[in-house]
Amino acid sequence: QVQLVESGGGLVQAGGSLRLSCAASGSTFVINAMRWYRQAPGKQRELVAAISSGGGTDYAASVKGRFTISRDNAKNTVYLQMNSLKPEDTAVYYCNADSRYSGKDYWGQGTQVTVSS
Repeated sequence: QVQLVESGGGLVQAGGSLRLSCAASGSTFVINAMRWYRQAPGKQRELVAAISSGGGTDYAASVKGRFTISRDNAKNTVYLQMNSLKPEDTAVYYCNADSRYSGKDYWGQGTQVTVSS
């Protein structure tokens, strides 16, 4: 089993920055790709950014150029640096990882990000 714990959310003004962290524990050797999702009230959960085990990254069009995903494999942690935040970035942000062996998905509990205008 893998446990994911997010941190770093909070309230920030538009144009500001936040850095989210997601620490993995347990059977971390099974982790393949890691991702950040978000879910705003009344909306479906959407993929924000992904990073492969080799470090390749992908971003949603809405955050490209503003957000940066990175991972520290030694610390079993993935980060999401969010700059130039907009009110529409307000959501609960979830960390996700999948197993390289079973394809099973693991989820964190989520962290709230609120951007005020």
